[in-house]
Order: sequence, then structure tokens, then C-alpha cells
Amino acid sequence: MPGTVRLHRVLTAPPERVYRAFLDAAASAKWLPPDGFTCTVHELDARVGGTYRMSFTQFSTGASHSFGGTYLELIPNQRIVNEDRFDDPNLPGTMITTVTLREVSCGTDLQVEQSGVPDAIPVEQCYLGWQESLTLLARLVERGAP
Repeated sequence: MPGTVRLHRVLTAPPERVYRAFLDAAASAKWLPPDGFTCTVHELDARVGGTYRMSFTQFSTGASHSFGGTYLELIPNQRIVNEDRFDDPNLPGTMITTVTLREVSCGTDLQVEQSGVPDAIPVEQCYLGWQESLTLLARLVERGAP
């Protein structure tokens, strides 16, 4: 049965910067892959109905997996909803990722929910990967804050 991962962070950066980090190809390639992985952004059309495609490659082994999807909802500096699908037929189904941003006194309250995680991916590993990615996101967007 597909899993769901929920994460919460408070970042000391304005929502505008956090939102942009999710939708800018160069920024995504820097922070989105978990530790030990690199990212190639093949396509990123950040508009409702626009699509994206990326590949993560494990640096030590060279093993790679590709995925892509469509942006379903974009509310500037507040909300991003997209669907994700892996190219690998062993990872079937569609995941829905919802990113919610809310301005708070010290920066941005960030909530991420990813549902539909394929059975072949243990939810705790997905959660761990997201934690690593969000640490890298904080390093990117909090530099030069506010």
C-alpha cells in the first residue's frame, strides 16, 4: 500500500526565496537530491500544467533513477502541488507532493506532504531522504537571510 511522508521545518528565509528554490532548475539541482546524489534537471516548466523531468545519480555507484511530473497548483510564495512518477516500472503509481509555505516572524513555516510513495520504497527511507534535502534547502535559502 503506497505510503505518505510529512515533514515540517521553519526556515529563516522569506517565503519568496523558499518558493523560488522549489521552482528554479539550478536551485533544485543543488538542494533536492539527498546526500550522496547528484541531480540533472532535464526540463522544468514552472506553471500550472507545466512539466518537469529530473534524474538523481548516486555518486559512489553511478546508479541513476529518473522521474518527472506535472505542476497541478502554484500559488506564489504559498503553495506548490505537483505529481511525480518514476520512469522505473518497478516503482509504479503517481505520487502527489504538496508544499505549503506560510510567513512567520522569523521566516517561513514549510510543510511538505508526499503521498503515494511506491511500496518498493520504505517510507522511513523516503523520510530520511527528504530530511537530508531540506537541510540542503535551508543552507541554500538561509544564506544572506532575511
